[in-house]
Amino acid sequence: MRMNPASDALFYGDNLDILRKHIEDESVDLVYLDPPFNSNANYNVLFKSPDGKSSQSQIEAFDDTWHWTDSAEAAFDDVMRSGHSDAAEMLRAMRAVLKENDMMAYLAMMAVRLIELHRVLKPTGSLYLHCDPTASHYLKILLDAVFGVANYRNEIVWKRQTAHSDAKTKFSDVSDVVLYFSKSKHSRFRPVYVAHDPDYVSKFYRHNDNDGRGPYQLDNTASPNPRPNMMYEWMGFGFPEKGWRFQKDTMQRLHDEGRLHYPRHADGSFDLSKRIRVKRYLSEQEGSIVTNVWTDISPLHAAHAERLGYPTQKPVALLERIIKASSNEGDLVLDPFCGCGTTIHAAEKLNRQWIGIDITHLAIGLIRDRLRDAFPTAQFDVLGVPRDHAAARELASADKHEFQLWALSLVNAQPYKGGRKGADGGVDGYIWFQPDGRNHEKAVVSVKGGENVDVKMIRDLIATVDREKAKVGVFITLAEPTRPMKTEAAAAGFYESPLHGRFAKIQILTVEELFDGKKPHLPWIAPSSKRARRETNASGQIGLEL
Repeated sequence: MRMNPASDALFYGDNLDILRKHIEDESVDLVYLDPPFNSNANYNVLFKSPDGKSSQSQIEAFDDTWHWTDSAEAAFDDVMRSGHSDAAEMLRAMRAVLKENDMMAYLAMMAVRLIELHRVLKPTGSLYLHCDPTASHYLKILLDAVFGVANYRNEIVWKRQTAHSDAKTKFSDVSDVVLYFSKSKHSRFRPVYVAHDPDYVSKFYRHNDNDGRGPYQLDNTASPNPRPNMMYEWMGFGFPEKGWRFQKDTMQRLHDEGRLHYPRHADGSFDLSKRIRVKRYLSEQEGSIVTNVWTDISPLHAAHAERLGYPTQKPVALLERIIKASSNEGDLVLDPFCGCGTTIHAAEKLNRQWIGIDITHLAIGLIRDRLRDAFPTAQFDVLGVPRDHAAARELASADKHEFQLWALSLVNAQPYKGGRKGADGGVDGYIWFQPDGRNHEKAVVSVKGGENVDVKMIRDLIATVDREKAKVGVFITLAEPTRPMKTEAAAAGFYESPLHGRFAKIQILTVEELFDGKKPHLPWIAPSSKRARRETNASGQIGLEL
């Protein structure tokens, strides 16, 4: 039986499995997803390493979705058997055209998940799918099939950057696409307004009586349609051809409030040959309505305080706009590819309930830390990952590789070669740091999930640190280290940081200590990810900025 979590929740695992096992029918108010596209692009990748190469941690996690393998065939078969005839027919037609290539594998993976996302949405719910133009046309067709053509609302274009060097053989690509679909005609939507453009204000709000109400423009008082009951004389002014726009009592109220502009001659008497106008004050206007082309939300650059160090991190303002437009406070927001957690951050800030799902331990750990930094009193569950020593032992017993990836996430380490299984030369992960604020150095991380550890493992780590030209080695162990291990680690000496003094060259951390909040002792200056600023959310929770 599917059960919704009782509180906000982060799920580790394949979002298809999580959706099917845990999320009830018609329980979600808003879905936003920013799925990774292909293995040759760094779309939605969390990190780049200091040498500028994209981290493979998410790419490896989704590798099967970009090649036609048994996994792609299984996803295709799932859609054929789903009972969703329109989606099945559309996907089959796509396969007839595209054949069994990487794009078709991606579309099969997306189709089966879009069907599940449609299932979990309430009739009043909406879905926003963020993608780049490479696959947006195929995804639009799939969404038409799953949600119905009548429930297409917009193709939103977000200008994510300025022109760059790809304009030699084409117009420069500077935008992403967000496809917006509703579950039904009853979906929630609230128009969004932004401040008027300064040029617009100076052109149209040219009047000011200096009475404290600010600038205003003069608007028409004539009715656009014939209204016999509005045909009355006012202050000596005859009614317009089709009557006044306002009833007589409204006209009196506007007069008493000083909101009517009476045309006058030079001597101050009324000029009855002209029309009375009504004053529209800038301060009382909602602003300019937002269209489907968004150029006012800037992408994040390195200097932005919001920036946490993820190359594809989206601005919180982008998600705030979507969440405000299509949900109310207390509604449930779901992000099945939650990456670095911007959707979750915005939902918490706007006092929505939320569910985030990601297939990498690294992402779940980063979001957990981001929420704790930004919203120190926020309460949420982290599901699918160990939360105590017994659960960690159970994971290590069931799957040593998954245990290793989970342990690396506790120290924000990047998995070696994306966490692929195989020979690793004694390196399970890297932690990058900048001891002088400029040059990157690394710590090698070794993870052991067995019940028995010995001093030879420490000696191997020392040799690996030297071979890798690393400054520090971090040994994470499920079992308690032996006294000889501690002695050997101490004998390895220290790494001397030019600005921050001495750090143990070999550091042993138990899983128990990591649960208690202990971290590797390193000179953290401008690490690969920064701490999120504390936020004020809609419920009034306030914290100090760091």
